[in-house]
Amino acid sequence: MTDRTSLLLQASALCLTYPDEEFYERLPLIRAAAPPLAPFVEHAEATPMQDLAAHYVQVFDFKNRHSLYLTWWRDGDTRRRGMSLVRMKEVYREHGMEFTGEELPDFLPAVLEFSAQEGTFLLEENRAGLELLRFALTDHGTPYATVLNAVCAALPGPSPKDRAEAQALARSGPPQEDVGLEPFALPLLEKEHAR
Repeated sequence: MTDRTSLLLQASALCLTYPDEEFYERLPLIRAAAPPLAPFVEHAEATPMQDLAAHYVQVFDFKNRHSLYLTWWRDGDTRRRGMSLVRMKEVYREHGMEFTGEELPDFLPAVLEFSAQEGTFLLEENRAGLELLRFALTDHGTPYATVLNAVCAALPGPSPKDRAEAQALARSGPPQEDVGLEPFALPLLEKEHAR
């Protein structure tokens, strides 16, 4: 991985965090370090912090279709996701890092920071989710799509063949798990309906 890619990944991590005063102070550094992020930086600089923060919450906090949690794209809300999260923590540990953030270890800004230092293998393993998120943000019309465009362009390996293929995957959503849940879910539903 080149220094340029490393800087882009680090800058992208900053762009995808909640916009606060520190975020705004770093915008000139982000612009200088990662020219592909300039359109996003220009938008952020021209947008009052309160407005950008409200937009961030609206885009990322209310819809799983824009989830910044990479394992959600592959595993959904299933038991497999728990194992994927444990594996990510182990990967951090194997590289001498302890994940101590308030967020889960698959939070995209955390994975981008890790990747900036240790290589893009975690991003590559989650490429499908990154591409689906990129298309979802593009469809939503948010400037955050610029950040995902830059990240995906910096990664080796194939992207979806076309937009239609990625949208078909996005429409089908993450896998749902219902095996083994019947004894727990059905009696509760029956009780609810009996009331």
